[in-house]
Amino acid sequence: MWDYSDKVKDYFFNPRNAGALTDANAVGEVGSLSCGDALKLMLKVNPETDVIEDAKFQTFGCGSAIASSSALTELIIGKTIAQAKLLTNQDIADFLDGLPPEKMHCSVMGQEALHAAVAAYTGEEVDEDEHEEGALICKCFGVDAGMIERAIRTNKLTTLEMVTFYTKAGGSCASCREPLEELLADINKEMVAEGAIRPEEAYVFGSAPKPKRKKAQGFVIPDAAPAPMPPAQPSAPIQIAMPAAAAPVAVAEAPQPASGLSAAKEAILVSKIIEEMRPTFRRDGGDVELVDMEGSLVLVSLVGACSGCQLAASTLGGIAQKITETLGRPIRVMPVARS
Repeated sequence: MWDYSDKVKDYFFNPRNAGALTDANAVGEVGSLSCGDALKLMLKVNPETDVIEDAKFQTFGCGSAIASSSALTELIIGKTIAQAKLLTNQDIADFLDGLPPEKMHCSVMGQEALHAAVAAYTGEEVDEDEHEEGALICKCFGVDAGMIERAIRTNKLTTLEMVTFYTKAGGSCASCREPLEELLADINKEMVAEGAIRPEEAYVFGSAPKPKRKKAQGFVIPDAAPAPMPPAQPSAPIQIAMPAAAAPVAVAEAPQPASGLSAAKEAILVSKIIEEMRPTFRRDGGDVELVDMEGSLVLVSLVGACSGCQLAASTLGGIAQKITETLGRPIRVMPVARS
């Protein structure tokens, strides 16, 4: 269990500015439900003064995501757009009296949502190709090169582990390890030239030791990047009471752990869920086969069209969501390759 500050707990249990903002004139959205975290930030900006008069958020994620989103709205209300643009994810973390390293990606998500909302208001050109093939570094969590570079530069990141903590990139399968390493090395080299970090601090491509490969029933899980993101800590759904004029907003958390289920019974349920979903995959020329289940990790093999599909992350996310709802605890689904 991570050590959360009292302020993080307060902003989680008593979120400020949660809900929809009907008269918003600037909206920024980041993340996706299939990836586990999503944030929609809505701003009401005075067009004459550029002052942010109101801000609200809707988020799906862990307690740190809710607290970070709430803190973000508190930090930007009353500020001008120019002042808000200077806000960093570290400002959000500092406002909350710190976040565990493994949860810093929640503050980065807040900064990215603000970045998108400000761009929407000012009409600035956001790199439209950031999420296109080639710029999308981590397909499992939908993290593009632009987001990773901003996190590296803002927080002076120099290790793969910290990049994962701050962006979630590399926290699942191994397919993005090499481009992630190259990107980190290239940006650190530029930061050295700019005087932002010392030469001895810069990451050198290939310097991180590769983690051990893990076998399961004739399959091999690809090498993962250092320190995969741990599963979200389960907690009950939180209903945020809104004023009478507005509808209540539900902030979804992982459901309470189920009780009385043995590992064997859970495996049977998981197998049944996947079998029920397979006809849909087969209609599109693909298939998903259950390989093994180890604790909160479900190993599957992607077959046919599913194995090379660009939407594989969404497929896995849908399976994980269905299993999580059934078992009542967070589950991660990971593809494995034949040895």
